[in-house]
Amino acid sequence: MKIKNAEFKGVFVDIKQLPEGDLPEIALVGRSNVGKSSLINKLVNRKKLAKSSSTPGKTRTINYYLLNDEWHMVDLPGYGYAKVSKLERAKWGKMIESYLSQRQQLKGVLQILDIRHPPSSDDIMMKDWLSHHEIPVLLVATKADKISRGARAKHLAVIRRELKVPPEQLPICFSAETGEGVDEINEALQEILKYESVRPEEQ
Repeated sequence: MKIKNAEFKGVFVDIKQLPEGDLPEIALVGRSNVGKSSLINKLVNRKKLAKSSSTPGKTRTINYYLLNDEWHMVDLPGYGYAKVSKLERAKWGKMIESYLSQRQQLKGVLQILDIRHPPSSDDIMMKDWLSHHEIPVLLVATKADKISRGARAKHLAVIRRELKVPPEQLPICFSAETGEGVDEINEALQEILKYESVRPEEQ
């Protein structure tokens, strides 16, 4: 799949305000400052479609991007930023969980990890939650250019062990600097979008 056009559709602070319609959605989850905005910009080949911040934890909204006029990429608030109050973190957590558990248009999730660091307790909790709810997950290890190719296997092994990922589901290595991994992610996105939506009915 080639992303030929991309459009920023808006920011939302309540899932009741999210866009109507039945366009499929793929969500991005990850720790604050893990590189979600950089990944979006590289995938769509635009420098500033998604605005990254030098201040971790600043993204407190659900950000929507319309790709190829066919589906939405949904950037969820980054989790695990320690300097945010517990009350604020709980609020974000509830927003993320509500979206993931209730959004009927959701087809799958890209969980973004920093290849240089072991998964955090929040990363592990997120992966376990997604697996429990049987939501398709693609793991993407960002900042791959920051470590040598020879060291990658060791770092990926740590991620695989901590997240209990089978060998055939190794994360895709990605670099916003070099563009490595873009083609593999696009292919995986196409596969996710082909899935029949199996979302739980809202209670």
